[in-house]
Amino acid sequence: MAIEIKNKKNIEKIKNCGLILAEVQKLLIKSIRPGISTLELDQIAENYTLSKGFLPAFKGYQEFPANICASINDEVVHGVPSEKRILNEGDIVGIDFGVFKDEFYADAAFTFPVGEIDNIVKKLLKVTEDSLFKGISNAKLGNKLFDISKAIQDCVESHGFSVVRTFVGHGIGRNLHEDPQVPNFVLQNEQRSRSINLKEGMVLAIEPMVNIGSFEVMPSKDDNDSWTVLTKDGSLSAHFEHTVAITTDGPLILTN
Repeated sequence: MAIEIKNKKNIEKIKNCGLILAEVQKLLIKSIRPGISTLELDQIAENYTLSKGFLPAFKGYQEFPANICASINDEVVHGVPSEKRILNEGDIVGIDFGVFKDEFYADAAFTFPVGEIDNIVKKLLKVTEDSLFKGISNAKLGNKLFDISKAIQDCVESHGFSVVRTFVGHGIGRNLHEDPQVPNFVLQNEQRSRSINLKEGMVLAIEPMVNIGSFEVMPSKDDNDSWTVLTKDGSLSAHFEHTVAITTDGPLILTN
């Protein structure tokens, strides 16, 4: 496993990308409402990012056809924006977006309600976001990758939800996906002692994906969609993500 350690200049470049991500998130939250299409959200993200001199990171990555991933309700990740995907009252939509400039990437995600949602769904969003910050709080010197994963899983499962296991977080920097993988769970009998040590200059995209029901997922049944991943039992799913640097002063969120 080759983990690239970033210096302060590298981290500053990632943070510059992260600031654009945060601004795009604010724009999208203002725009999310019943009747808007996910393609319109995609265009808002693209236009703003380009206007600031940055590049959307996802479009064309492994042939992904859009700028953002927009995953609705039981879609876990990688939902493809479309003019036909209209948001309705009571939906939730997960937006995953990456930005690139000056040789470095940043990556972030959030899930947001469309109008009023049920209390159990509000709880799903809160627990998922809480679990992200539990993971981030453990992204510090003296800890291991195991500690991030366990903190996320413990938070999620203590509320009766499940953590998706097919997809995990990742290192990030000069590439959108780098070593190490950052699981949101630990396997039974997995040993903390065997996990990698967290070191100053590591930059991680920590991103729990949480389901109301089972953690199992499946591909879209649409033959024209090779990207979208769904919960196997049809339950709702939420996704939150930040890009985080390990520093001597503790975890530094670069996408705030």
